[in-house]
Amino acid sequence: MEIIKVEKVDKPVLRQLMELYLYDFSEFDGADVNEHGRFGYDYLDHYWIEPNRYPYFIQVDGKLAGFVLVNGHTEVLEASKGLSVGEFFVMKKYRGTGIGQAAAVEVFDMFPGRWEVRQYLPNEPSLAFWEKVIDRYTKGKFTKQTISVDEWEEQVIIFDNSK
Repeated sequence: MEIIKVEKVDKPVLRQLMELYLYDFSEFDGADVNEHGRFGYDYLDHYWIEPNRYPYFIQVDGKLAGFVLVNGHTEVLEASKGLSVGEFFVMKKYRGTGIGQAAAVEVFDMFPGRWEVRQYLPNEPSLAFWEKVIDRYTKGKFTKQTISVDEWEEQVIIFDNSK
């Protein structure tokens, strides 16, 4: 498993993977495609024009397996005082293999400091995945809380991996 920075030239590839992610997520948020048959993601371009945004592909044996978007937009931590997993996607073929956990750990290790990882409450697989991964990663040293953001109920897991 490798974490590869997404270069601007590869933005169309990430956009396509984002459509797969949003399709999967529509099971939980009920989203529909637009008149062009796409879900769309309003913030994708921001990853190449704003500071504190980091897009990465997840690759397995040289093949795309998903992506992780890291940013400095936090809901609980004081602004610019932490990082957040903006979006995280592992294609179904690779789920349950440990690839997601390995990718999350590698990304956390790349950015020591304070983190918050938010999950949409109806997405029970996400709740279970992140709590397990972060519990193992921090050896139980994290906090959880529930917040409301734009009519969404989210669980937020907060931890600090500063060295």
